[in-house]
Amino acid sequence: MEQEKNDGINKDTVLPLPIQQNRPALSCGLKIRKMMKTVPPCLGKFRPVVGQCCHQCTPDSLSKKLGQNYSLGFHNLLSVNETQTRYRGWLVRRVCCALFVSGCKVYGSPVSGRLERVCQSHRVKKALTAEHKAPEGGDGHGQLDCLSPFLPLINTCISSGVLRFVCWAMLKMFASVFGSIQVNLNHLSALHRASQEGSLLVYVYVRQSAVDCALIPLVLFYHSLRVPYTVCPLQIKNASLRSILQKVGVVLLPPSAPTEDDAEMDTLYQSVMTALVRELLHEGQAISIGVSERSGLGGQWLARIRQLIKEGSVPDVSLVPVGISYDCVPKTYIQVGLRSIFQWLWCLFCWRPEGSVRIHLAQPFSVKEMCESGRCRVDEWLPLQDLLLPVILNNRAGSAFGQRRVSWLLPSSYYASELQEPSRSERNLSIAIILHLIFSATSCMAVMPTSLMSSLLLYKHRKGVSTSVLCRDVAWLTEELLFRNKDVGFGGSLTEVVHYSLSLLAPHLIIAAAPSKKDPLIVPCPSLAATLHLSYMAKTVTHAFISEAVGACAVSAMLCEVAHSGVSSSVRSDVEGVEVKGDMEFDVVLCQSELTARALQLCHLLPPGFMPPCQSSQSFALDAIDSLVRCGILIQEEVPRDVPICDFWKKQEGPLTWTTSDDPYHSDSDCEEPDFCSYKIRQPSHCPEMLFFLCRMLAGHLRALCWTTMGLDLFEMPLAEAEFVAQIHSHLCDTANKKKQHYESCSEEAAHTAVRTLIDLGVLLEEWQKGGVFLAVSPLFQLSENRQKLHRFISQYLYN
Repeated sequence: MEQEKNDGINKDTVLPLPIQQNRPALSCGLKIRKMMKTVPPCLGKFRPVVGQCCHQCTPDSLSKKLGQNYSLGFHNLLSVNETQTRYRGWLVRRVCCALFVSGCKVYGSPVSGRLERVCQSHRVKKALTAEHKAPEGGDGHGQLDCLSPFLPLINTCISSGVLRFVCWAMLKMFASVFGSIQVNLNHLSALHRASQEGSLLVYVYVRQSAVDCALIPLVLFYHSLRVPYTVCPLQIKNASLRSILQKVGVVLLPPSAPTEDDAEMDTLYQSVMTALVRELLHEGQAISIGVSERSGLGGQWLARIRQLIKEGSVPDVSLVPVGISYDCVPKTYIQVGLRSIFQWLWCLFCWRPEGSVRIHLAQPFSVKEMCESGRCRVDEWLPLQDLLLPVILNNRAGSAFGQRRVSWLLPSSYYASELQEPSRSERNLSIAIILHLIFSATSCMAVMPTSLMSSLLLYKHRKGVSTSVLCRDVAWLTEELLFRNKDVGFGGSLTEVVHYSLSLLAPHLIIAAAPSKKDPLIVPCPSLAATLHLSYMAKTVTHAFISEAVGACAVSAMLCEVAHSGVSSSVRSDVEGVEVKGDMEFDVVLCQSELTARALQLCHLLPPGFMPPCQSSQSFALDAIDSLVRCGILIQEEVPRDVPICDFWKKQEGPLTWTTSDDPYHSDSDCEEPDFCSYKIRQPSHCPEMLFFLCRMLAGHLRALCWTTMGLDLFEMPLAEAEFVAQIHSHLCDTANKKKQHYESCSEEAAHTAVRTLIDLGVLLEEWQKGGVFLAVSPLFQLSENRQKLHRFISQYLYN
């Protein structure tokens, strides 16, 4: 962690102060500001360095950055002024954006001969022959007829004039949507150097909105880097718009495929896209790819790049994770699919500037180094049912060590066009790259003020909180995030941070300000839409505290067992509304080995992207328990011994012998009993409810699993996978509405993740039929007794 310099660049990190000009002021905003005047401006003094390469998988790529000075600067893309042009004057200030765009460097994109080279690809020829679309050894004219639907995709190019105009239009459009677009400048020098050295760069981000596709090319164009060819997963029907986008390097879906899944089912499309990626990399072009952390869509493009490197068609590629954080995620991903693109653009221009965007370009790392060095281990990956079913059904005390295999991130249908499907280890290696990039891009995301505020209101103050307590918790949580090397997307005084985030979250909050009280009360709206919004915004905080959250849920599981056994009556199940002074200890002692086993079992239930893929589950579980010790939640309990641990006298018949602690022949086997470690629980004085705050972070995911498990007997099986996920989503919403709470467990993502977890567990069986994939309950879990066991296993981690 390094101190942030107070220079001209870093002034852009402070929150945009004229909030009142862009948004209507809160009804009690004046009272909040007056109440917080005494709070010192303590935020934004330190910022961690984020986006470094993995020291385990790619140490050589990491060493290229070591020893360099970090600028710790941020730049606002929307603040274009005359100083960024070669001219000065009154007229220049009004057209400075157009002058700046005209002066940015644009790299050419030749397409001459690309179509012919794609047609000569052995993959394309093989696919044409296999589908009998063209005779083997046929003429080129017949091949062109068969490839006519894909010709616009192959001829996608980057036109200098069109690119400059589109970037100018995007700057104007985003100025009406966002208050600022802050770019971290730390790794831009590394990208410039890699570009000058001729490295092939592939930018990878986690999909959140349709705006993601536009932000990365805009950032690179703004800083005179090569604009990448962008893979767009949206289906756009308008012919004119498709023509414009294909002239700025946007690779669209073919018009015949309504979704990305449908396009990937076509073996000819797969072959053409693999050949196109090969030609783009041969031309020295950069590529931008978005990966879905829910379904893994987009990962097939990374698998294509990995396969080309393995074949020797491409020497090496440098992957660049990109973290994009929003104060308010634009609701464009759904609107583009439901309405025409022109209506969507009109809505963008009508919106008021709302929130900010923070973009972190991480340090590039080599794919070849990661795959061929042997440091990325995939030989311990096991099916989830092998890891957990013995524990769930047979009540086995121990857990199987290994990583959860998530083969669905890269469906086997992708390899339908290849000569032969690769071995399991090769396929797992491609999945490991996808997982690593999802985790790296997510780790790069800065925690925005709305994310921080949402996590506090949803996980700590669900029943409401006064503004003074909320301000105290904002300062505390900011320090905790910075301590965990997580960057925050704001700076300035605590007064502005709280008022800014409350103004953006106002539609989802109830703010009550009584005339007799100077301290307004803030309560989250108890509605489905408000809870889902707060839950989505709080995801980045959950990612930062995932190790502590897993450890806290393991502690909760053991406390639940103790409470049910009746051993201790002093374990409280809820401390809401109870004032706790000082450090309160629970009258219970927890064993380290059992805590680690509970944490390890919970690790296997986490969705992809939360755990570091290069770290073993056992190591992560140990870190989860250690993190609670660092937080002050667990205290190591001294076990009374007859002989002190430091006593190395050996009890033998006859004379006593002495051994030293640094004796190379001394080992633990000399001890008659192994060392046991146990912990006591306490509530730290700086945050008395921290244990429960951490437990609630994973409650939404775990509760969705419980509700899905108990609702399996409500559906007539088999059902198509998409239909079954939709019915599970409806079931989760109905269950939450009946309970009038826990709405964070009924999102579409929660339903999809729950169904996928049950498939991996062997609860649901996949049946491949002509209409697609159908799901049915396995015979093992058609017994209600086994479903009850699974429900008890998952619910033990839920804090009630």
